[in-house]
Amino acid sequence: MRSPRARVAVTVVVVALVTLAAGCAVPDDPSADPGSPASSPSGPEIQGTVWVANEGGDSLSVIDAATSTVVTTVEGIDGPHNVQVGPDGDRVYAVSGHASTLAALDTATYRLAGTAATGANPAHVVLSPDGQRTYVTNYDAGSVSVYRAGLNPSGTIGLGGGPHGMRPSPDGTALVVANLKAATVDVIDTRTDTKIAAVPVGGPVVQVAVSPDSRYAYASVSQPPSVVKIDLQARTVTGRTEVPAAPAQVYLTPDGRSLLSADQGSRDKPGTALSLIDTATMTTAASITTGSGPHGVIIEPTGRRAWVTNVYDSTVSVIDLTTRTTVTTIKVGDQPNGISYAARPPAPAAARTAVVLPAPSAATSGHDDHGGHGDHG
Repeated sequence: MRSPRARVAVTVVVVALVTLAAGCAVPDDPSADPGSPASSPSGPEIQGTVWVANEGGDSLSVIDAATSTVVTTVEGIDGPHNVQVGPDGDRVYAVSGHASTLAALDTATYRLAGTAATGANPAHVVLSPDGQRTYVTNYDAGSVSVYRAGLNPSGTIGLGGGPHGMRPSPDGTALVVANLKAATVDVIDTRTDTKIAAVPVGGPVVQVAVSPDSRYAYASVSQPPSVVKIDLQARTVTGRTEVPAAPAQVYLTPDGRSLLSADQGSRDKPGTALSLIDTATMTTAASITTGSGPHGVIIEPTGRRAWVTNVYDSTVSVIDLTTRTTVTTIKVGDQPNGISYAARPPAPAAARTAVVLPAPSAATSGHDDHGGHGDHG
């Protein structure tokens, strides 16, 4: 089975055939001061917790959003590519590529709350807007696993290809999936959990974002490096804009007017910026400097602050969207990828904590009796 480390390289630039390797040095960025809290001139401090999946470090970093410091590092989740927390902040879900397992953690104690088996090489996990279902893309299996009420298995949706990133529509009627191998954006009807469309986008597609009105999807295409706009009713591509390096994740501002594209590039030619795209005109409005190889991106609900993982220097850039600048840089674990935000501040903890996942064949389901709510990453 292809390892999650190999999957990250395939995720971003399939045709370039590169592998990811995290560097050790924080880039020399005069706008980034690791010792300064990320305050904003446009409003009060942003409170909350940022979770980061360190795929190369087999760990999750827990960041206090108010102080831009790592509260604890949760070890023991092998090869986590993606992490997802609900808005109430009491459960966080992470996929373990090595163990083919979905793990749920109690964020008050950082202890394992439950596990469930997934398909081969799980990539991303999301929750439905009502919090009643959890979905996991299985890259090697070409499928999506469905769980209800937390971690109770409820079937598998066959897509073929290699499904990677995904997000639900805000109205809860659709799950939009980036099918990287098939070079399509697949649409699943969540009322029946069946595939109803596959929209070709002209290249390997990594992640998607869905507009607040559920009408449009935006997808990152690694080759040629671009972001496309898809009409989900007509099921056609209606716009496209080039970006300077192969993009990984994309994320919309709360009003849906702007889209952040994390333009990762490759190990040999890493990107060092986010593209800020006007979704009405599909043109780039700004470029925001980050660390080396921006991959995962998240925006908090006020739209003032964003965070991006940088896979090649093992950092997280904290972005002030009002000034369109990086205000601080945080050192995290090796090869950070997925990222998620919760409004609740983090619980205090020792500098390092650990969980123990069951062996793949012993992964159990139904242990987590508290489903999350909504989609945050």
